[in-house]
Amino acid sequence: MDHKLVTTAFTIDGYKISKNLGIVRGIVVRSRSLLGTIGASFQTILGGNITLWSELCEKTRIESYEIMINHAEELGANSIIGFRYDANEVAQGVTEVLAYGTAVVVDKINS
Repeated sequence: MDHKLVTTAFTIDGYKISKNLGIVRGIVVRSRSLLGTIGASFQTILGGNITLWSELCEKTRIESYEIMINHAEELGANSIIGFRYDANEVAQGVTEVLAYGTAVVVDKINS
């Protein structure tokens, strides 16, 4: 899937939706490691960006996004509209990240 055809919008300029395949999602549940928590605690004392947690969050978002893309491709989609992320703490130190949207088939509009 062309990642340019994944959008938070519900339309894509230059394309028309020819088929709606339903909601797709990618979910990742992660916990912080003990060493990562200790390292991040030191960064917290110093202030600023907590890079250990930022990297973990970014890796988790990318992973959930890719799972969502794979789910859409399995359904035959070539685009995802209405894309969003959601995150919830499911237990202390355990976070769920959900990437979701609507899988669609789009056709390029010939001008």
